Amino acid sequence: MENLDIEALINTYMIPWGIKIVLALVIFYIGRWVVGIIVGVIQKILRGRDMDDILVSFLSAILRWLLLLFVVIAALSQLGINTTSLVALLGAAGLAIGLSLQSSLSNFASGVMLIIFRPFTKGDFVEAGGATGVIDNISIFTTTMTTPDNKEIIVPNGAILSNNIINYSARDTRRVDMVFGISYDDDIRKAKQLLQEIIAADDRVLSDPAPVIALGELADSSVNFLVRPWAKSEDYWDLLWDTTEAVKLKFDAAGISIPYPQMDVHLDKGE
Repeated sequence: MENLDIEALINTYMIPWGIKIVLALVIFYIGRWVVGIIVGVIQKILRGRDMDDILVSFLSAILRWLLLLFVVIAALSQLGINTTSLVALLGAAGLAIGLSLQSSLSNFASGVMLIIFRPFTKGDFVEAGGATGVIDNISIFTTTMTTPDNKEIIVPNGAILSNNIINYSARDTRRVDMVFGISYDDDIRKAKQLLQEIIAADDRVLSDPAPVIALGELADSSVNFLVRPWAKSEDYWDLLWDTTEAVKLKFDAAGISIPYPQMDVHLDKGE
């Protein structure tokens, strides 16, 4: 009698459940193998289109986890588990997590957009998200910059994408805008000639577009010349600083004064 009960138990429960468990494991391992193949093919396709490695890795990770989730659900379904309730539970959990991480998800979405559209790349000098510096790293949630005085700034991607982005390295050439004032008593023709000589003598100044030197304003305390040469982006700061120094030295040697703001105060003497 006991042998019959054990045999019935084996035939009724152990063998069917053993088969289900084996099939579930087979589904899981084969599914995981297939997922690896699919993700590998997708990675090759994305890299073949010169997509950023950060984005490729990120998209591949998302695809891998989504496909593995389907594999796990299929394996659990083989065991007779009601996967409909599991899917509903996962959906509710995902919604709750999404609501609690709105800021992080915003940074995440912004990171994806930055990686896809590439308004800047590593090594660019930019002004973005209230910070200015050289781009060191662009991740999914944050962007890391190094300031000119060698400070590291980590900026949330959401702050970058929601504001204007100025990329100083995006173009090969830049215009150097300078303003030099002289006294009203000085010779403007002589001052303009000196400015032209300084610009013409600098090899970093490009001939196309041609530099502009013009009298731009009759200000309260000075006559202001606009000096706007073009240069390669990497020569911008050196040209700006060297030209400023050269103008001061040339003007001093020629007796041309660079005035500073001043105010005349008249006092009436009481009788």
